[in-house]
Amino acid sequence: MARVIFVGKTGAGKTTLIQNLKREEIVYKKTQATEYYGNLIDTPGEYLENPRYYNALITLSFDADIIALVQDMTSEESYFPPGFGDMFNIKVVGILTKSDMRMSETGEANHQRARRYLVDAGASEIYEVSACTNQGMDALLEGLQKK
Repeated sequence: MARVIFVGKTGAGKTTLIQNLKREEIVYKKTQATEYYGNLIDTPGEYLENPRYYNALITLSFDADIIALVQDMTSEESYFPPGFGDMFNIKVVGILTKSDMRMSETGEANHQRARRYLVDAGASEIYEVSACTNQGMDALLEGLQKK
C-alpha cells in the first residue's frame, strides 16, 4: 500500500477511517500527535485548523506517496483553503466521510458542498466512505494502493 497521510479537521473521521482500513476495532480517541499505523499516517486536526502547523504537514509529506484530504460530509465548514493540495509535490485525493448521512434532502446539499470543498482544495480523486457501514471502503483501499 502507498504511504498515506490523512489530513482533516478535528472530528472529520481520520482516526476512525484508519482503524477501519487496518481492520481494527473502532474506538474513538483524540489524536494528540502524529501517529503511524504502518503506511497510514494520522495527523491531529489542529495541523489543518491552524496554518502555523502547515510546515509539519509539508515535512511529513516528504516521506509519503499520497495526501488524503478528509472532509466530513455533515460539516458546513471546511478548513481546506482553495489550492491547499498544491503545496504538496505528491498525489492529493479527497475522502468524504460519513457519506451514509446523504439520504435526506439536506444530506444531498451537504454532500455537494463537501465535494466542492475537496475539489477546490485540489483533490484529484474523491472517495465517498462510511467507516461505520463500510460503504466505499473497498474502493478507497484499492485507490490507496496506487501511488
